[in-house]
Amino acid sequence: MRAVVQLVKKASVTVNESVISEIGPGLVVLLGIHKDDTPGDAQILAEKIANLRIFPDQEKLMNLSVLEIGGEILVVSQFTLYGDCRKGRRPSYSAAAPPERAEELYEIFIRETAKLNIPVASGKFQAMMDVQLVNQGPVTLLLDSAKSF
Repeated sequence: MRAVVQLVKKASVTVNESVISEIGPGLVVLLGIHKDDTPGDAQILAEKIANLRIFPDQEKLMNLSVLEIGGEILVVSQFTLYGDCRKGRRPSYSAAAPPERAEELYEIFIRETAKLNIPVASGKFQAMMDVQLVNQGPVTLLLDSAKSF
């Protein structure tokens, strides 16, 4: 499971010109599901993200987590995080989980995050979405449950 985590002042997801979810200060998580991922990967990644100390404290040092600041998380599915661009010009998505399995693990990730007492909003699985966000910092991190990077 891979995630691009961005610290934001606010963010929203629009589908068919209607805002379907939005958050205030917190994190946007673009989430990709690998074909070999399990519910354990969702739990590991949810806990890791919830406890990342990337928000500024009073001295402007990155010392606080989204839990500690009372922030929110917006989760958006993004199979393209498993796009392999090493050959040719068209990415291969063969490492991405098939849609049925990916949606199941996406929902598990959202539930695992919510269990940590973090308000969670989400995009719409397999929809064409417009994601708007105001990056803060900017702070952007790449995470992988398999720790491949």
